[in-house]
Amino acid sequence: MSASPDTLTPALVVLAAGMGSRYGGLKQIDPVGASGETVLDYSVYDALRAGFGKLVFVIRADFEQTFRQNVGRRFESRAEVRYVFQELDKLPGGHKPPAGREKPWGTGHAIWCARDALREPFAVINADDFYGADSFRQIAVFFAQTGKNAPAPGAIAPAPCCMVGFRLDATLSGHGTVSRGICTSDTNDFLQSVVECTAIERLPRGGARQKTPDGADRLFTGAETVSMNCWGFTPAVLPALERELAAFLDRSGASLKSEFYLPEAVASMIARRDATVKVLPTTSPWFGITYREDRQRVVDALASLVKTGAYPKNLQA
Repeated sequence: MSASPDTLTPALVVLAAGMGSRYGGLKQIDPVGASGETVLDYSVYDALRAGFGKLVFVIRADFEQTFRQNVGRRFESRAEVRYVFQELDKLPGGHKPPAGREKPWGTGHAIWCARDALREPFAVINADDFYGADSFRQIAVFFAQTGKNAPAPGAIAPAPCCMVGFRLDATLSGHGTVSRGICTSDTNDFLQSVVECTAIERLPRGGARQKTPDGADRLFTGAETVSMNCWGFTPAVLPALERELAAFLDRSGASLKSEFYLPEAVASMIARRDATVKVLPTTSPWFGITYREDRQRVVDALASLVKTGAYPKNLQA
């Protein structure tokens, strides 16, 4: 008898197809650790010690060799490594990209592109964000509990998913605006909705503001839960994701800049009762490099974590 997907060693899907246009270059391979580590090195280190055993990198074909040489080869002796290409013309149901489109289709499309590489529970992260050890431990525990409480074979049930939730004020940049998925949950910490909000900036006296074109700015306290694209899924979610992608392409596929955001796809699946998402509040710090000026904060934060013993000075040693 073959193993259930919920009992397999989980995989880590790393979204690395973006070139970091605002930061200026392939920021996924920018060294920020004491021994030349990237932010991604720390995420993989945390995932492997939480029990993950497979890495799936979603990249673009045009920088495959650079990514393999500078990133992927670091991990090939420690885990199974797969590479998946996010390509504009890789679409379901005979859909085709419009003439002149160059922008990738977004994070939801990236996961769909990786579907054939996934038969086990999998976490999803951005390549250039630091999520902390607690985030990966919580997702691993969720997968273990999901396996124990899996529905009977043949039963029709929503796909069980999870999302690590961070405080909004802990995820802002001091050097420009950011986009964040603002979350609402029920009393049992199940996600109800995710609304992608763009142009959010930190306010000098605390809290944050979304700058809107019509001038009716939205204010936040800073305590709101946000999605930073740190998710836990099982393969059961993939058919619903494909349906959402096809529906998105029917609506917005003719646009040159529309994006199929993973948080919005998940929110739609929740509304359709195709998925349930447990929100896992974390004590882990989050930090990332949105703008070049953010880099020094990341370097300093990682150095502080190494100093406290949370990480070794050399992750490759």
